[in-house]
Amino acid sequence: MSAVMDEEQIKRWTARGKSALVLEIIQGKTTVALASRQFDLTPNEIEGCVEEGKRGLENALRAKPEDVREQYERQLKELQEAYGQAMLEL
Repeated sequence: MSAVMDEEQIKRWTARGKSALVLEIIQGKTTVALASRQFDLTPNEIEGCVEEGKRGLENALRAKPEDVREQYERQLKELQEAYGQAMLEL
């Protein structure tokens, strides 16, 4: 494993630790079996993290920044309209 990954950090299973481990597995710097032994986790737990990471990566790449901005602007407009309507009803 690389020096970047701190074993104590991974044992706590923070999101940062999971992502660092998944990245090292995807890059071929370590294997599921080696990580399983090093961090006292089952291979299924490690593979679950890898699958979760792949899904997260796919979802992150799917959304374009413009789409996200448009979505937030639409939500903001809807909330402002609802707030205005609620104020009128008071």
